Amino acid sequence: MSKLLIFAAPSGAGKTTIVHHLLNHFDSISFSVSATTRAQRPHERDGEDYYFLSAETFKQLIEEDAFVEWEEVYKNQFYGTLKREIERLWQENKDIIFDIDVKGALNIKKAYPEVSLSVFIKPPSPEALFERLRNRRTESEESLRIRMARVSEELMYEDRFDQVLVNDDLEVALLEAEKIVGDFLTSSHDDTHHQ
Repeated sequence: MSKLLIFAAPSGAGKTTIVHHLLNHFDSISFSVSATTRAQRPHERDGEDYYFLSAETFKQLIEEDAFVEWEEVYKNQFYGTLKREIERLWQENKDIIFDIDVKGALNIKKAYPEVSLSVFIKPPSPEALFERLRNRRTESEESLRIRMARVSEELMYEDRFDQVLVNDDLEVALLEAEKIVGDFLTSSHDDTHHQ
C-alpha cells in the first residue's frame, strides 16, 4: 500500500519549495493536485498545479461527498482534495505528497491514519514569517491583515503533527525533509504506530 506524505505550513513558510525538492528527489512520489475555485494565475496549468473549478462545480462536488477534505479558506474561495485524485495515484502505485494548508492536512491524516505522515513546516519565528509576507507586496493591507490573522492561528496547530521541520536555513531544511521522508517510506506499517 502506498503512503501519504502531508506537508503543511502557514502561508509563506516555504512548503512549496520543500515539496518540489522532494518530488525531484524521490521517484516513487507523486504530487496530489488540489481543486480550487481561485483564479488561475498566468504560469499555472489546470490539472498540474490545481484543478480549477467554478464555485458551482465545487459546491456540487461537496454535495456528492467527492472530497477527502475541503475548506472555504477565504470567502467563496474553496480548496479541497478530491478522493478520485488519491485513487488515481494509488492505482499508479505512487506514494502521494500533499502541499496543503494546516487544517486540510489534519483532515487527510484523520482519513488515512495508518499510511500517512504529517509534517508541519515551521518558520524560524512568527516575525520572520510576517516579514516574508509583507515583502511579497502582492496584496492590500486588508488582505494582508486577514492572512496574518490566519497564520497566527495556524502556528498553534504545530503539536498536532507527527513531525515538525523548521525552515530557517533552506539547505538544512531540504536535507532534513529528505531524511524524514526517506525514513517514513522505508519503515514498515508496524513502525508508523509509535508516533
